[in-house]
Amino acid sequence: MAWQGLAAEFLQVPAVTRTYTAACVLTTAAVQLELLSPFQLYFNPHLVFRKFQVWRLVTNFLFFGPLGFSFFFNMLFVFRYCRMLEEGSFRGRTADFVVMFLFGGVLMTLLGLLGSLFFLGQALTAMLVYVWSRRSPLVRVNFFGLLTFQAPFLPWALMGFSLLLGNSILVDLLGIAVGHIYYFLEDVFPNQPGGKRLLLTPGFL
Repeated sequence: MAWQGLAAEFLQVPAVTRTYTAACVLTTAAVQLELLSPFQLYFNPHLVFRKFQVWRLVTNFLFFGPLGFSFFFNMLFVFRYCRMLEEGSFRGRTADFVVMFLFGGVLMTLLGLLGSLFFLGQALTAMLVYVWSRRSPLVRVNFFGLLTFQAPFLPWALMGFSLLLGNSILVDLLGIAVGHIYYFLEDVFPNQPGGKRLLLTPGFL
């Protein structure tokens, strides 16, 4: 009965959040069970463009490392802020939310080439948090009961905590940078004199 209630609750989660979170958890579970290896998932331009292992363009966003505190920490932020975006500013605009994921994924992949980054899921998380925080500037956030501050400071607090966990802040900075570019193109530039929306959602979505 408990599993049925949990499944019913999960099915109430918006589609994009549900799909991405489930894909991350299943990918990590497959690695943990040794059905997959991280070496089959990481982003490698040579293997993508020379060996046509195109799945790496997606799988590098799905693996957050082995089961542990860092994994659960990232999953908490992915689920929470992805859901808040999808149920908030993207309510009824699932296609636009998918475009945000695609825009972020493509730009992070291109910039990741410069920094030799192999897994970009953490950068995508930072992007989601950044966009939510800029669209919720008056919300006060309680960070694990330790600090309370306005939402726009959350991405930087998250980066600091990531540093404490021993992760590279380069990935977080990449996510914040891409999140800021998206926010500028969607929320700032269209409201400027002569500005307009540049990220148009394709009709087939």
